[in-house]
Amino acid sequence: MKYIYTLGIRIYYFIVLIVSVFNKKAKLWIDGRKNIFSSLKNKINPNDNIIWIHAASVGEFEQAREIIEVIKAKHTEYKILLTFFSPSGYELRKNYDKVDYVSYIPIDTKYNAKKFLDIVNPDKIFFVKYEIWCNILNEVSKRKIPTFLISAIFRHNQIYFKKWANFYRNGLISFSHIFVQNKNSLHLLKSINYNNVSITGDTRFDRVYKISQESAEIEIISSFKSDKRIILAGSTWPKDEDFLVEYINKCKRNDIKYIIAPHEINSSHIKSLESKLKVNYLKYTESDKFDDNEVKYAKLLIIDCIGILSSAYKYGNIAYIGGGFGAGIHNILEAATFGLPVIFGPKHTKFAEALELIDQKGAFTFTQYFELEHQLDTLVDDKKTYSEASTSCLDYVKSQIGAVDKIMTSTF
Repeated sequence: MKYIYTLGIRIYYFIVLIVSVFNKKAKLWIDGRKNIFSSLKNKINPNDNIIWIHAASVGEFEQAREIIEVIKAKHTEYKILLTFFSPSGYELRKNYDKVDYVSYIPIDTKYNAKKFLDIVNPDKIFFVKYEIWCNILNEVSKRKIPTFLISAIFRHNQIYFKKWANFYRNGLISFSHIFVQNKNSLHLLKSINYNNVSITGDTRFDRVYKISQESAEIEIISSFKSDKRIILAGSTWPKDEDFLVEYINKCKRNDIKYIIAPHEINSSHIKSLESKLKVNYLKYTESDKFDDNEVKYAKLLIIDCIGILSSAYKYGNIAYIGGGFGAGIHNILEAATFGLPVIFGPKHTKFAEALELIDQKGAFTFTQYFELEHQLDTLVDDKKTYSEASTSCLDYVKSQIGAVDKIMTSTF
């Protein structure tokens, strides 16, 4: 099985290499791995005490972020190496100032695992959620390096729980301890006789709650909001925007304004969004060109930049979260932590927080436009429904915080 696994890794690399000829993201993935070893060897002092933290991409980084910041503040004897699998995460956080080194993770072959660990020689390792690279973990196990999986979540149909998948299972049980999000994950691990497991919840709750307590003031959005209520749509894709634009163009109310923060902010996407609008709007990056009255009386604000969405939710009253008509919804907790009822499309069933908030009537889902229109109108007009949904979101986030403290207590 290990030979099939490694062959699969090499085939994946070859496919990405071919795609990189005409795909920018694939090219970044390939180019970023060309000089990993020489780059790290030049940067890392062999005498450094290293903590290696690995995240697949942006979402997993957010789950690791509070862990990183606590280590940086309380354990200054360590240097921190942060690695990513995806260019999305690496490009966004390659200059993150709370770590000492940022790199891609090498492709997971036995040779690469040995060479990478020889250079880094970490004292502790933290992987996030789904990151289970079998060759690396087997080598880590041989070297007896304390290695932890945080915010993990498992499903019964995953390969680790198949009777024939010993190689994959050996990678999983190489972790010194696994910190899971829920009881089902704990029971699945115990069903394969892995007992070094604790339920600590999801570290994202700690992160979003901290953001809500420390969120920055955004003057332009404050001026835009004025005394109106805001429906804020975050991380939207074209299908989400088709629904939203139809609602915005139809709605004649003067007490509601809208903010859309697209997931992709390239100029062609923004222009496509603009072409559908029939209301006065402005773009965040051009807001300095408008006078106070133009900002105040615009109906829609397009956030065409990155880095402010999590703080922008503080100005919202209702949140629409994008991705529900694609691969899956984006982060709903960033909105829920501010008490915003959240609405999203049908691709949410793999997200425990979405299912739990739907059950607690803090979140709502839809598949057809008329359902979205009804949900938005109800939240705008029915004060009781809105208040109960808002309270449900606040209470839910507060009830889930504390994972970071539990993990840090157990690993240091």
